[in-house]
Amino acid sequence: MSAMDLDQPGAGWASGPQFDPDLLRLYYARLFPYDQWCKWMAYNSDEPGTGSQLARRELSLTLADDVYIRYQCFTNAKEMKSLMTKRQPHKIDIGAVFNCVPRDHLSVKNFRPESRELVFDIDLSDYDDVRTCCQGATVCKKCWQYMTCAVKVCESALREDFGFEHIVWIYSGRRGVHCWVCDETARELTNDARLAIIKYFSVVSGNENQAKKTQLSSPLHPSLERAYRLLEPLFVEHVIGANGQGLLASPERWETLLKTLPEEIGGQISKHWSKNGSDTSPLEKWEALKGLCVSEKPNQAKKQKRATVPELWKYETVFSQCYPRLDENVSKHRNHLLKSPFAAHPKTGRVCVPFDARQVASFDPTTVVTLRQLAYELDQHSGEDDVPDLDKTSLAHSVRFFERDFLHPMMKSWARSRRDDAEYAAALKGDF
Repeated sequence: MSAMDLDQPGAGWASGPQFDPDLLRLYYARLFPYDQWCKWMAYNSDEPGTGSQLARRELSLTLADDVYIRYQCFTNAKEMKSLMTKRQPHKIDIGAVFNCVPRDHLSVKNFRPESRELVFDIDLSDYDDVRTCCQGATVCKKCWQYMTCAVKVCESALREDFGFEHIVWIYSGRRGVHCWVCDETARELTNDARLAIIKYFSVVSGNENQAKKTQLSSPLHPSLERAYRLLEPLFVEHVIGANGQGLLASPERWETLLKTLPEEIGGQISKHWSKNGSDTSPLEKWEALKGLCVSEKPNQAKKQKRATVPELWKYETVFSQCYPRLDENVSKHRNHLLKSPFAAHPKTGRVCVPFDARQVASFDPTTVVTLRQLAYELDQHSGEDDVPDLDKTSLAHSVRFFERDFLHPMMKSWARSRRDDAEYAAALKGDF
């Protein structure tokens, strides 16, 4: 397809593959939000040219036929657009800010990453042992609720426990989400500090062959108490019933859960439910199971003759199903690469759009805009010719959200911080 064809897409845009070179060329030429992307990555830096944070940021590109090139960089949005339209990458990954321009890495003796956002990668395939509706790369609105659980827990902990403010959540384009924590303190974290934070979120372990995947101890940490309060309603709504994952909706499913109880108790309930299980709803079953839980007092376990269900069992059950499952390797190193926001996923053609963490439950990954849909929307636009291309498409909503709810508040925070620093320096000098 010629450049003229790209400027004036025809009726053929309405059908066909969601990702191909022509669609990609159109997207990079007319729709990718270069200005917003560069304002984010520059972090209000006033360093000139190649000394700026933006210029020292690594971009890794995967081209057609899996050609992989690292250490790409640029100093402004114009240069970025030139690079993207020339290379037409099928995948864009963001790396660290290094101590020099990345393309000069071979000529620098002590080439090293200096800063990088704290990032989380959460993938639905890591929930394959608990989700029943889909497996592998497939996703539906039912199993997306595991992402709802993960986002709510991480969002609350990052803001309330760590005090981070500038957080943006991105749909990965296929089966998961990425979290970018962009506060200056987060970007300057050492690898050891990043590992400590990821361990803070490490609750679920084991594999599909283990009925019990959490090991909690009493007293429970306040962050886990808060997580339970967030997750238990979602567990009830999306996990136990037949309209969700069906954990307490059929004998095959509830037998797996009953195996996590003390053997004597689990066996008795199994016999009762095998005869009368249809008499109670999944919610009633869950409430009955919670009613069995008792708090253990010091030395009580030694004196107790009859089997009991420990209070921690209900927490372990909810967490085994719903607690975030993070990819540790992505988070623990400054120089780990992660897919860029607003890139398009080569398998689905869907754009990696930001979303509102407060509305994550209503986010539908199956309706996220694709490259072909964007091309069709450009073709169908019948309004004023001087309207920016972005505003002719549904991608505009995502870019405006990125600006309004993430980028602009962060830029105001930078300005406020600079003003405070200037006033403090003036006070030290007595220059009022």
